[in-house]
Amino acid sequence: MQITSVNPNNVSGTQAVAALPFDLQLQELAQCIERFTKQEGFTNTAIAAVQLIRSDHPTSRTHTFYEPSVCIIAQGQKQAVLGNEIYRYNPANYLVASVDVPVTGQVLEATPEKPYLCFRLALEPQQISELLLASGDATGHTASPTAASRRGLFVSKVNAPLLDAVLRLIRLLETPMDIPVLAPLLIREIVYRLLQGEQGETLAQIALADSHAQQIAKVINTLKRDYHKNLRIDDLAREACMSSSSLHAHFKTITNMTPLQYQKQLRLQEARRLLFAEQLDAATASHRVGYESPSQFNREYHRLFGLPPLRDIARLRSSSALFGEV
Repeated sequence: MQITSVNPNNVSGTQAVAALPFDLQLQELAQCIERFTKQEGFTNTAIAAVQLIRSDHPTSRTHTFYEPSVCIIAQGQKQAVLGNEIYRYNPANYLVASVDVPVTGQVLEATPEKPYLCFRLALEPQQISELLLASGDATGHTASPTAASRRGLFVSKVNAPLLDAVLRLIRLLETPMDIPVLAPLLIREIVYRLLQGEQGETLAQIALADSHAQQIAKVINTLKRDYHKNLRIDDLAREACMSSSSLHAHFKTITNMTPLQYQKQLRLQEARRLLFAEQLDAATASHRVGYESPSQFNREYHRLFGLPPLRDIARLRSSSALFGEV
């Protein structure tokens, strides 16, 4: 299994000089997040694109989908598993999802005295596109961005300018009257800092109409909308303006799975939600998400979640598990 992470000791001379201010920035960010999160889980804020996340304890593995976003941890450590790859991130680095990807998330370090605290900003392709148009190429890299076709999940080093912009955005929660005017400017600055980062080219892909990432994003939208239908690869390939073999290759490059494996994840996670939240029986839930064979549904559900449907839901309820992702 491949593990992707960033070594917090591997910093340039410039970053080393700024170590103390950087630590103080992290400390203030943690204080702000803790102040605005009164309980574990997600906290929506007055800034629509921003969520704050808190966990007072390490969590079990949670199956979920990451939508396009950046997550910056102020305190604690977490990992996300995509296929056979592990992405670990902590205050030294941030995680970006550039397309919707199914992952297994787990908070690794958290205590009531020192909880896991995270800032999450939803990313919009239009924001990225506007910056690329305004600057010619905001990534600061010389390689052609259209040549890149990389994984839709990555970690990269946090730097002081990025953290400073995030802090200024969080501080706006103290002065709500400033949010309508200043929040869009600060979000724009954060996106600009991300594009200037080590993997700015990869992030830029979600805004470029002729990029493989954008073509795959269209297919992902179709899979999300029609997950319960029997979809043909040839039809998905035509929608992406690709051959079937090209779609298969680029889809796996970006998501680390095939389109049919992706659809299966969508179906099973929705079935789990129906079983848990709407208290449907397994046969009804399986039929609603598109399975024709209850036995096949039970096998694939067991394979993904580790238990048959009814035992899995009983486990979730008995442990008062949060059906969500922190």
